[in-house]
Amino acid sequence: MYTGGQAPIFIMKEGTTSTRGRSAQSKNIAAAKAVADSVRSTLGPKGMDKMLVDSMGDVVITNDGATILKEMDIVEPAAKMIIEVAKTQEQHCHDGTTSAVVIAGELLKRSEDLIEQNVHPTVICEGFRLAAEKATGLLEEHGFSTDSNETLAEVAKTALTGKSAGAVKEFLADICVRAVNSVGQEEDGERLIDLADIKVEKKQGGSIRDSTLIDGIILDKERVHTGMPRYLNDANIALVNSAIEVKKTEVDAKIHITNPNQLASFLEEEENYLRGLVEKIQAAGANAVICQKGIDDLAQHYLSKAGIFAIRRAKKSDMEALSKATGGSVVTNLDDLSEEDLGHAARIEERKIGDSNMTFITGCPEAKSVSVLLRGGTEHVVDEIRRAFDDGVGVVSVAWEDGTVLTGGGSVFAALSRELRAYAEGIGGREQMAIEAFASALEVIPRTLAENAGLDPVDTIIELRKAHAEGKSHTGINVYDGGVSDMKSANVLEPLRVVEQAIQSATETAVMILRIDDVISSKGMSSGGMGDMDMGMGGMGGMPPM
Repeated sequence: MYTGGQAPIFIMKEGTTSTRGRSAQSKNIAAAKAVADSVRSTLGPKGMDKMLVDSMGDVVITNDGATILKEMDIVEPAAKMIIEVAKTQEQHCHDGTTSAVVIAGELLKRSEDLIEQNVHPTVICEGFRLAAEKATGLLEEHGFSTDSNETLAEVAKTALTGKSAGAVKEFLADICVRAVNSVGQEEDGERLIDLADIKVEKKQGGSIRDSTLIDGIILDKERVHTGMPRYLNDANIALVNSAIEVKKTEVDAKIHITNPNQLASFLEEEENYLRGLVEKIQAAGANAVICQKGIDDLAQHYLSKAGIFAIRRAKKSDMEALSKATGGSVVTNLDDLSEEDLGHAARIEERKIGDSNMTFITGCPEAKSVSVLLRGGTEHVVDEIRRAFDDGVGVVSVAWEDGTVLTGGGSVFAALSRELRAYAEGIGGREQMAIEAFASALEVIPRTLAENAGLDPVDTIIELRKAHAEGKSHTGINVYDGGVSDMKSANVLEPLRVVEQAIQSATETAVMILRIDDVISSKGMSSGGMGDMDMGMGGMGGMPPM
């Protein structure tokens, strides 16, 4: 029996654990650093690839940071916060995911050193905020305008360098620039682009150089009837959102037929109805029909007899893209179809691509939606080409919208590091230590580029600092010849938004993790320790941590 003192009070259910203070911070930082280290070797032109094998045996081979982190089945809460950095970077900038994660990991590593020197986490957070605000302000001074397609092409080449598509980066960069220029719009001096207007189809078989940009739309569909023409020139296209079929009643109904003549009349009425639908299409002047829903077999016959090219069950997104590309309007009721609703294309053609037929609608005047067909020798190759193309066209769109780019190769991070150290001297207090730690953390990008290229990171960073001290602010890591060189002369360029977002996201996440001093885990959950952290790859067949 309890005889004295305060009885213990339990406010959480049995099995709940709590990790507090320095221990909680250390474990969170260790988890975040582990995630950053897992993708660090993929950074830069000389970065290596990762093979991810899931529990079903499916294989993904990539060095795309966002893809790697998405495939990793991480249960550690702090590590999940680092993955959010990559997701945000991918959504807003389409590139720089690995850089953002590596910076976040390095910021936490540097903050751990400060915590051991008894610098309070809130002081570190304030210093990091001041440093990030100053760094993003300084970026504008290092940027220069993208005034030509050649500059945009260099931005795309920089994003593609180091990926599987690097061998054909000039070829893919040209496709990226032409695609962006086709769908980009300028309104009231503001540039806007919707990447959904660039439709990507991928087919294995053939060479990467068989990839092509279509000034129109590619549909992974074939004509509904073999009697229809395989191709049409000067196509007038009806975009139909309703089924070309006999409508079913919305309520239960029965038809009683008492003699053969009534059955014949019933079937004849169905035929006349379907023939009437086809005649309405003809009367509008259409020689091609793209239908979002079904087309009756008998209607297919009448369309074929009329020489009309028809496709059924097109996706809604394809219908919207066709409307933008051909200038046609999507019609719900064929009674309302008129010549003004028709879209126009120079040619519609059904082609055999790989093991399936695809329909190419090309030669669309003033197309506001285009298609890209990506080819590759195997499924894994074409998947990685798709990821590379998405990065390339993404950074080109960002550079085109913002009109400002920076030099790459770690040159901007080295310049910011030097300028932040000078800025810290005028701040004073313990925040100065945090700003200096932030400045040192930014050098992780050029240091990692050097390590992945097989260079000596210490000698390379010293050489880089010397060049920047001499006023050569565009100097970065030359991963091919070794040492450092002028990145502007080498045309190594990246959008300003990519670097700005990477710094902001990494800083905000690091600050959030640093402010945690108590990790409360329910029964059955990880307690926040590295011993409990699952760095397995999504049930990736027992694959060890990277």
